[in-house]
Amino acid sequence: MKTFHLILLKPSHYDDDGYIIQWWRSGIPSNTLAALYAMARDAAERRVLGDDVRLQISTIDETNTRVRAKRLALMIERDGGLGLVALAGVQTNQYPRALDIARQLRAHKIAVAIGGFHVSGVLSVIGKCTPELQAALDLGVSLFAGEIEHRFDDFLKDAYNARLNPVYNYLDDLPNLNGAIPPYMPKEYVQRTVGRVTSFDAGRGCPFVCSFCTIINVQGRKSRFRTPDDIERIVRENIAQGIKRFFVTDDNFARNKNWEAIFDRLIALRRERIRVHLTLQVDTQCHKIPRFIEKAAAAGTKRIFIGLENINPDNLAVANKKQNKITDYRAMLLVWRRYKVFIDGGYILGFPGDTPESIRRDVELLKRELPMDRVQFYCLTPLPGSADHKALYERGAYMDPDLNNYELNHVSTHHPRMTQEEWLGAYRQAWRSFYTVKHIKTLMRRARANGVSPGHIMSSCMAVYVFACIEHIQPLEGGVLRRRLRRERRPGLPIENPLVFYPKYLGRNLFGYAKAIAMLAVLAIERRRLKRDPEAKHYMDQALTPVDDQELTAMEMYSVTDAAKTAVQVHKDKQHQRHPGGRR
Repeated sequence: MKTFHLILLKPSHYDDDGYIIQWWRSGIPSNTLAALYAMARDAAERRVLGDDVRLQISTIDETNTRVRAKRLALMIERDGGLGLVALAGVQTNQYPRALDIARQLRAHKIAVAIGGFHVSGVLSVIGKCTPELQAALDLGVSLFAGEIEHRFDDFLKDAYNARLNPVYNYLDDLPNLNGAIPPYMPKEYVQRTVGRVTSFDAGRGCPFVCSFCTIINVQGRKSRFRTPDDIERIVRENIAQGIKRFFVTDDNFARNKNWEAIFDRLIALRRERIRVHLTLQVDTQCHKIPRFIEKAAAAGTKRIFIGLENINPDNLAVANKKQNKITDYRAMLLVWRRYKVFIDGGYILGFPGDTPESIRRDVELLKRELPMDRVQFYCLTPLPGSADHKALYERGAYMDPDLNNYELNHVSTHHPRMTQEEWLGAYRQAWRSFYTVKHIKTLMRRARANGVSPGHIMSSCMAVYVFACIEHIQPLEGGVLRRRLRRERRPGLPIENPLVFYPKYLGRNLFGYAKAIAMLAVLAIERRRLKRDPEAKHYMDQALTPVDDQELTAMEMYSVTDAAKTAVQVHKDKQHQRHPGGRR
């Protein structure tokens, strides 16, 4: 039989020193790899390339696995030269690394395709190939925009017959997920993530129009969703291989029209002792959907991610994030806490109204008044595929030409009120301010009061502190035990002498992690004290205070800006319209 090698490869990206960000165990699984693997497995079982062709599937996530491009090329050449390396799910910050891998493979005449949010985002909003996409085409690399469900077989046959199109663009023909092959990843790959977490998307698309978001222009604003049968199949297949933790990659699961049927199915499975742990992404209005939070918890939701984005209504309005109402934040967060769900919040820095002083003030308000377990900060970034990027592109405004920096951890454009140095300094200070020993202790006390393990809060916060303040990367790119290979450095940067590289590498780690270990030791003492103190469950502070009408004047968050005062007045007017007699 002939062998056709299909290598599914999710690239990482370079850190500030030019080394690939890679771990012994990575943190976030790639749903793109899981989706492609499942489709490839199905195609292999059906022998879509012919009865005389064996489809050999390899899956590589560079965040936890070293990529040896020459070895991949030699493997394909050894088995007859038939193969394709699909660089999958490539985000903008990963595109330079993807192109570097592609160059190495094309030097051996290996077929290569690149797909993901960068290619799709550029073609959806700009409508033409920008220089970095053209660079791939000049290498003979194919570009894939859109989603591949229901057209995977045709794409695979094109690769097998050496007739790949330069560009595949299906952005105007998004597939129905009903009946599509659900994502799946074998256990040997899942074990390379922290906690053995796998992923699936229960739906795609988002109805909102946030200006910084790429989802709406790549996956559309119409909700497309999988059936409860699809989700049950995903769960049962993974339970059979000992996997029970799932990161649900829907940009906003609360707007998945099938959410209740999916939760009901998962609740039914729990009666069979099939219990899963879910991480969901939801919006700030989800608590207003009847039964949503209650059923989410009953279905096995242990962690949620909520994009608060900002506490200044003016900034939210600029970003078209009008669905976020700061007067709803505390009510929503306290409902989730009631069900003992870990709350992770996203917060964007660098909106036009921000200054270093206002950012410092707002971070303190976050710490004092909002009951979140963790906050992740981002620099406002004009990601290709977003309305923000399109506006800057059409104006010819400055945007960082190095796409490697578009990971929300760098400043990539100009700001009307801050220099780039001030913006970046305020961003890094936000991390250091939120993750002090004092505040992590407060977060642990809040957790104990809600019946949640303080140790879980401690470990989660320390992980974020290490990634943001020591490794200087976005926590979403984190993992366990960082690998840094001396000879694998971004092209154009020198390979360091071993006598320089290894002492610097060791010293950097010892210095940084010594501080983290010292913090951990102090927090461990607090954890032990909280577990032994029966009064700790009665802890109360401003953030945990139940919502009432008086808080609209008591909380500084509602009076710190004119926009906040206006938001409060609008909220009061609506409350009065609903309850003219003054009762809530």
